[in-house]
Amino acid sequence: MTDETGRPLDEGGSDYGSDLSRDMGDGPPASWRDAAPDLLEPIDEASPVSGHVPTAANAPSVSLAPEHDWQAAQAVLVPLLRPAGTAGIRLADAQRSALAVSTASHTLPLVSDGPGGLVVVYVIPATGFDVVVNGEHLVSWGVEATEVQTAAMANLAAWSAVAPWTAEESDGRRLLSSDSGDGPDATRILLPEVRAYLLAALSPVGGPVLVGLPDRHLLVAGASAPGDADFTVQLTGFVADHADGADEPIDRRLFELVADELRPLAG
Repeated sequence: MTDETGRPLDEGGSDYGSDLSRDMGDGPPASWRDAAPDLLEPIDEASPVSGHVPTAANAPSVSLAPEHDWQAAQAVLVPLLRPAGTAGIRLADAQRSALAVSTASHTLPLVSDGPGGLVVVYVIPATGFDVVVNGEHLVSWGVEATEVQTAAMANLAAWSAVAPWTAEESDGRRLLSSDSGDGPDATRILLPEVRAYLLAALSPVGGPVLVGLPDRHLLVAGASAPGDADFTVQLTGFVADHADGADEPIDRRLFELVADELRPLAG
């Protein structure tokens, strides 16, 4: 068979069909053996092994990863807010000794009560995902649930102490937001010092101190002059829209911060 120029299709130079010059002419040399391997030849310690990636000489043992080692986990644990109704093993009921002797699986997350009916879980942050702490971790680490909570809250407080706030003010309205992009921003509301800061910064405006927790990465709080009903409506809509489009939504509701207590906004 020839192409439109009269040249055989398998001779090379054609844009279609078999092209031996293209397929075989400039390829890398074949790696086929021309002799059987010498079974008595010493093994080359530097040669690669198929499917194996050598471990770096100074890499820590996998047994020291946070999922297995309490000392490593203790330094990185943080609490995260989750929507109301999130199932799990309640922190008050999680007894390590009872979990250790039980034959049941304990893979449900460890949970505690958050504000306004929300739920708190405890996680080991990793690149692109979180490892949620469950009953199996308590048994593996040899610690009680209260120790997990204490360590996580301490890490949250340390992170929050240096995490920035964004402030906006116009027409008698003041807005504060925490949106680091890759942190437990919404969970900052669990900290007494954060609630005190929001009350001190926003109460002088005059109206109620309103708080939104639409997703993991955003805490928004604001206040306006008394009687400014439009502000509440606009902030309610913003929080609901943000929660609806979030990858890790928490709550569509607006809350009110009253005397250090976060309550769902009535109406």
